[in-house]
Amino acid sequence: MRFHAFHGVLPQERLVGNDYEVTVMMDCDIKAATLSDDVADTINYAEAYEVVRQVMMEPCRLLERVVWNIGAALLTHFDRLAAVEVSVVKRNPPMGADCDGAEVRIKVTR
Repeated sequence: MRFHAFHGVLPQERLVGNDYEVTVMMDCDIKAATLSDDVADTINYAEAYEVVRQVMMEPCRLLERVVWNIGAALLTHFDRLAAVEVSVVKRNPPMGADCDGAEVRIKVTR
């Protein structure tokens, strides 16, 4: 998922924003969905996107806080989730380096 959001320690980051890439890996039992072919028996990824989008729109200073907030929000929203791994990449971190981004990844379990 890609977002333009306003996370960062520096005041300029919170004013101008940055581009972010979010990856979410969800751990849940999908057996019922494989048999029923019904979205009600699994996690609706459109709903998951909306949960992530809402969290991304709440500015934080640290990416560590952002990944934690995303993981916690997904676990709260989806009872069938056993665990979630969240990665957030800040595409153009203000650190004076030629790089593809700065990334923080976390796994949150129940």
